[in-house]
Amino acid sequence: MLEAGVMMMPPSMSAQELAELAAAVKVLEGDSFTARMTRLLGGQVRAIGRALPASARKAVALATEAALKTALRVAMRSLATKTPAKANNRWHQAAAAATGAFGGAFGIVATAVELPVSTTILLRSIAEIAREEGEDLGTPQAALACLEVFALGAEKPAEAGLESGYFAVRAGLAQSVSESARFLLKQGLAGETAPVLVRFLSQVAARFGVVVSQKVAAQAIPVVGAVGGAAVNAAFAHHFQSMARGHFAVRRLERKHGAEMVRFEYERLRGELKAPAVS
Repeated sequence: MLEAGVMMMPPSMSAQELAELAAAVKVLEGDSFTARMTRLLGGQVRAIGRALPASARKAVALATEAALKTALRVAMRSLATKTPAKANNRWHQAAAAATGAFGGAFGIVATAVELPVSTTILLRSIAEIAREEGEDLGTPQAALACLEVFALGAEKPAEAGLESGYFAVRAGLAQSVSESARFLLKQGLAGETAPVLVRFLSQVAARFGVVVSQKVAAQAIPVVGAVGGAAVNAAFAHHFQSMARGHFAVRRLERKHGAEMVRFEYERLRGELKAPAVS
């Protein structure tokens, strides 16, 4: 029996849990979307690095904002009741690929139509992964955590004026997530244009838009076309599914062991991942 005033310490992480955390670190601190595109398109990926014209950047920004607003409505209204218990990542990749074929065939003009659809499909997949990892999708916190995934994995965030690293992204979003969750508990989506929600979506859009711009640029390569557009969107879906798997594994471990312990082990494993190999 514990003496009065003695606090229960969370259990230490098992070897299996450390292995799961290591896998999450590898994903969350690993390849960017551009790296995936390099493997898919080879030397042509240099087109992704070219700045899109101002009109295209504006179209991407508007489409990204619209896509996230749609995703927020879906997250809050139907994830808890319509999300299967078992993630079906391949189906969602195929569905995203189909919308990518449309985008590849019709170019950037199709982004405003294609992106909200593909983002909503992808949100379903992210939610399925979240549920597998023990999230209660009936809560605003879990729904917002699903949307947080869209802020992960952007290329060269420092050049975009954004913080890098998984925990840096979460820290940057933490206040908006907390305020948005409290607001949604009280008001639901009746006030979806409330400043707290607008701020949260803007922060996510700033990072998600970087990856969307890279996807649009890849689909705009002349030889890519509809078939390549489908492949780009499948890679886009797989990228965020991987981010979701890592994100919700970390959150599951945090619920069991506490955020401080998980952060300590995460940073230790991250250091090992980045350490140069000794020959």
